[in-house]
Amino acid sequence: MRAIAKRKIGTGLASALWNWLREASGDDAYDRYLDHRHEAAHSGEPLSRREFFRARQAGLWQGVRRCC
Repeated sequence: MRAIAKRKIGTGLASALWNWLREASGDDAYDRYLDHRHEAAHSGEPLSRREFFRARQAGLWQGVRRCC
């Protein structure tokens, strides 16, 4: 019985760590985008994962990016 409880705790910690890592790295951005659309009750089709990635990259890299 104790082994099962330890395994569940270990699995829960690993899952929490994995979720934190995805959030910290921005890997969960598309999932957060879909959650936001659902909560805000947006109409129309959401962007595909590929379209979302392209739009996000375009937003991050547009304009002049230099120090001087």
